[in-house]
Amino acid sequence: MPLLSSVDQLDFSASRALIAGVSGSGKSSLCRRLSRQLGLAYVELDSLFHGPNWSVLPTFELEVERFIAGDRWVTEWQYDGVRERLLARTQLLIWLDYPLHVVMSRVVLRTLLRELTHQPLWNGNAEPPFLTILNNPEHIVRWAWRTRSSYPPRIREILVERPQLPILRLTHPSQVDEVVVALERCQRSSTTS
Repeated sequence: MPLLSSVDQLDFSASRALIAGVSGSGKSSLCRRLSRQLGLAYVELDSLFHGPNWSVLPTFELEVERFIAGDRWVTEWQYDGVRERLLARTQLLIWLDYPLHVVMSRVVLRTLLRELTHQPLWNGNAEPPFLTILNNPEHIVRWAWRTRSSYPPRIREILVERPQLPILRLTHPSQVDEVVVALERCQRSSTTS
């Protein structure tokens, strides 16, 4: 199946979906929206991965396995240790392939707001001071910049290895609304058939 875009007629219902994209593209926001509007279970993978003091939780892979064993879910497609397992169970991959200026402005703004509001993240963690961007190579903004071009080769691999998997590529945030409406329509028509 070729890459689909927001203008393609969607004619399938997906009860298990992954959202792919660089940090700051809006993966978690779209997951929450699809969860609400399509009635799909959702767990933010970061909450399963990050333990106190940014440690890696030893139960991460087991918790991901438990979650994706379900029939109706949506989550982010991230973390190399579980990417293949997530992909094996999904029925739809939505790729948020937004312009660099959109993604970088989003990740910078989100990071600043989290720091200024002391927004609690996962398991008691919080954003470090924004200026640690200068000396921390793993700072989320630097991470987003460094990994910005990692998705096109991954998507090309999937197109070859799993040609039957629908991959929906969104190139601008304005396309999200029409895609969500189309997926809702597909879900309604599949339940009435």
